[in-house]
Amino acid sequence: MDITLLGIESSCDDTSAAVLRNGILLSNVIAGQEVHRKYSGVIPELASRAHQQNIVPVVDTALQEAGVTIDDIDGIAVTRGPGLLGSLVVGVSFAKGLSLAKNIPLIEVNHLNGHVLSHFIKVPEKNTDHPEFPFLCLLVSGGNSQIILAKSHKDMEIVGETIDDAAGEAFDKCAKIMGLPYPGGPVIDRLAKEGDPARFKFAKPQVERLNYSFSGLKTSFLYFLKKEMAADPEFIEKNKNDLCASLQATIIEILMNKLIKAARQYNIEQIALGGGVSANSGLREAVVREGYKHGWKTFIPEFRFTTDNAAMIAMAGYYKYLDNDFSSLDTSPEARNNF
Repeated sequence: MDITLLGIESSCDDTSAAVLRNGILLSNVIAGQEVHRKYSGVIPELASRAHQQNIVPVVDTALQEAGVTIDDIDGIAVTRGPGLLGSLVVGVSFAKGLSLAKNIPLIEVNHLNGHVLSHFIKVPEKNTDHPEFPFLCLLVSGGNSQIILAKSHKDMEIVGETIDDAAGEAFDKCAKIMGLPYPGGPVIDRLAKEGDPARFKFAKPQVERLNYSFSGLKTSFLYFLKKEMAADPEFIEKNKNDLCASLQATIIEILMNKLIKAARQYNIEQIALGGGVSANSGLREAVVREGYKHGWKTFIPEFRFTTDNAAMIAMAGYYKYLDNDFSSLDTSPEARNNF
């Protein structure tokens, strides 16, 4: 029997809807929000208002592109959290209303679980390989930097995480310090390709176990620039490419050192990458390079599955559907829920 699911994602500033049939992608529509650029960061209230404007046309477009109607949908998978509470309320409320109106089972999905399981999305006419359990997933985004031990589709454990800023936050905040446009991560990645990663040395915080910290790096970067700018007001402009290359190399080294340690600790050679920062070209190259060195089998997501997208939510919902793990209409969004 075919299982056709509608996925809905609204955890931050992207409104997304996707349709999967038996785990095969039929459509994946994403509406971004340009309104946040002038503020150099996501404004929660503006995000939730934009979700209200976008969610109906986004869902409608996803159904049309998939060639299905709402009556063909067997289940609705929606992000319950973590994320911005106001944004989550829009997606969850819409999914609950649609579930009630059409008598379609509702499935709540953890956003982070979706990122991990994005590697299992099947794309038509493409032979897509996926990790075998157990595997480690380095999940890096604007709000999360975690090492996740995936034991099965429904059994995952966070074995390491940031104790302050996430890697994506470090990219964006340091980019803002340099006067680069938001979001800063992609800009730093682009400029770093023309710079010398060994030109400058920045602090690498030493944190216990498999945890991360990026707040100290951001602060030391700020004081470094203040000192150099005092001597030469044009220091940033003259050294922009090298600054980006050195900063990116530092962040990647911090991420990879703990990932290597985790792989040794758990004796795992299946390594996956996920989250918005997994689009960073330097990080993707580092995972592949270390994979060759340590004998890992590495899994790098397609760029369209690195950002917040509903295809990964529908994929996670598919496995919960197979387990008859449905939600009641009493479910409510949670800004900080874990696995």
